[in-house]
Amino acid sequence: MSEKISKPIADFGKLIIKHFSSVPYILGYVGCVFKSSFQFLKKDKAAVKILIMQLLFTFIEALPLVCILSSAMGLGIYLLGYNFLLSFGQADLIYSLQVIIITQELGVLLVAFIVTARSATAIATELASIVVTHQVESYISIGINPIHHLAVPRFLGVTLSVVFLNLYFSLCGLFGPMLISHIIGQVSASDYLAGLLKTLSLRIIGVSILKSVLFGMTISLVATYYGFSVELASTEIPVAGLRAVSKSISGIIIIDIVIIALGLIFP
Repeated sequence: MSEKISKPIADFGKLIIKHFSSVPYILGYVGCVFKSSFQFLKKDKAAVKILIMQLLFTFIEALPLVCILSSAMGLGIYLLGYNFLLSFGQADLIYSLQVIIITQELGVLLVAFIVTARSATAIATELASIVVTHQVESYISIGINPIHHLAVPRFLGVTLSVVFLNLYFSLCGLFGPMLISHIIGQVSASDYLAGLLKTLSLRIIGVSILKSVLFGMTISLVATYYGFSVELASTEIPVAGLRAVSKSISGIIIIDIVIIALGLIFP
């Protein structure tokens, strides 16, 4: 009986050890990326072009989609929420509802998911292709650190892009409905702006920025890590992209839950 009990426990322990065996390597990789990020602009001018291209793909090309989505969401929340709250005599709460949903919670999550869907797959598959075609060995042979040259500009580009996209999402989502409300005569533009600015606090803005920075770091670190983690088989390239997306989404959700929990503990 004891053997029947001890064997599953031993198997479970081996599974846990196997699952966490890569943690030291992951921590070392993250540390190397952070360290190289502080030296990026000084030592590698050529990689600045990669950073610019990453900003172009992740930020500029995704900006129209983010602006349209945020404007539609902000308008929908305002028109539906205002009439609903007005029936209870609490129309002023619409500004708090908009700020919490668009700026603090749902907006930054949607931006992170958009960037994950567009950029995490692209980065992971691109780096995986570089590894499979032995280009990494070429970089090392001429004295170029592949992490510094390939991973860091993508890390910085994605992180900055998430922050900028989140800013535009909040601006379009919060101030977009102002014109519509003024046209249909619900609330004047001045009253709308006054109510919105009264509700928008530095704490909410700080939480939104913190989330966007952490989400951007998570997406870029996960995507570059799984891009470099492939072996030599070309069949691993799409697998790296799928893992990058799934792990990025999991990391984003975990970080968001932790920040919400900390906000409840330390209001």
